[in-house]
Amino acid sequence: MKTAIVNLKTICTGDWRKPFAKGDSILMDKGLIQKVGTLSAQELRGCDVVVDAGGMTAMPGLIDSQVHVTFGDYTPRQRTVGFLESYLHGGTTTSISASEVHVPGRPNDPEGVKALAVAAFKCFEHYRPGGMRVHAGALILEPGLKQKDFDEIRKKGVWLAKAGFGRFKTPFEYAPLVKMAHKAGMIVNCHTGGASIPDSSPIIGDHLLAMRPDVSYHINGGPTAMPDKDFIRIIRESDIALQMCEAGNIRTAILCLKLAVENDAFDRFLIATDTPTGTGVMPLGMIKSMAALACLTEYPAEWMVAAAAGNNARIYRLNSGFIQKGKDADIVVGDAPLGGTGKDLLGAMKHGDFIAIASVFTDGVPRFVGRSRNTPPPTRKVAIVQNTVPNTFSPIGHV
Repeated sequence: MKTAIVNLKTICTGDWRKPFAKGDSILMDKGLIQKVGTLSAQELRGCDVVVDAGGMTAMPGLIDSQVHVTFGDYTPRQRTVGFLESYLHGGTTTSISASEVHVPGRPNDPEGVKALAVAAFKCFEHYRPGGMRVHAGALILEPGLKQKDFDEIRKKGVWLAKAGFGRFKTPFEYAPLVKMAHKAGMIVNCHTGGASIPDSSPIIGDHLLAMRPDVSYHINGGPTAMPDKDFIRIIRESDIALQMCEAGNIRTAILCLKLAVENDAFDRFLIATDTPTGTGVMPLGMIKSMAALACLTEYPAEWMVAAAAGNNARIYRLNSGFIQKGKDADIVVGDAPLGGTGKDLLGAMKHGDFIAIASVFTDGVPRFVGRSRNTPPPTRKVAIVQNTVPNTFSPIGHV
């Protein structure tokens, strides 16, 4: 499907160093962004769908790098069906599994955790709830795993591993398994902070520096944060990515953000949700964290877009997260909420308001046009002005 978005006032790229793109239009085809700028009448005539953004803002689809998926669009932790599709209505177009630790009766032996990771990867390989891309299947690191095990499941497609929920006597025992995962070409995420569920254990600075995972999950706490003194050590003594989660401690999230900026480590600062967990199902968790960090610090709102999109894409080696030619055509069109103080999406975010999401595209396909079923209505209006396919792309569900 060839689609276009026109009449954009602002195009926020997802790159904090070059946060804005020139032009007022985006052209998408075959799942990728083909052009960012100004489109000719001929280019528009060749589109299947053209959406008039009415002067709103486009930003990359958000990448939630810590979502507790199991199988299907269901969370047993909260007994909720359809949460991933609902997250898409909060602007999240990509979810990355925090490992399938919430599967009831999950195994903890080497063959069991390998089978679980492969099954989850395969189940979500072509399943797109609401149009969302889900990177599932993360190997839970458990005693007994050998290098051949990592190599075996990497060949089957699994590229994520998770430390922090294995039955080890001490977190220091994860270190050799992290090295094995890295040798197999996998990205390793690590639980950080206090214990959260059975089989998890407190993991703090000394443990992280011994393990050297790629990403410190919920570095601000999930929900309990590690000691304040450890933040600067992780930033200065390692290249571990610093993932802040909505389900954690907002004070330490701000502390981590400021330290990252001051130490030239903002590329490693990521926004995620760490949900659904005991904290609940949070379809607007990403935009809530973006607004909180923008309004409670001196840093611009467009940097928070980058932390929720482009920074995640770089760390996880994804082709999404940026509004640039050749990137995955995952785009959110949004605005200031009707009746608020902000004048546009970024202004509303800086003010601390939930932004209004008017349309979400994944793979260049409009998943809905008009208004998210979860956010306030936008100040401006978005409209389909050209459509040659039998679909109105109207939002489905409660409003």
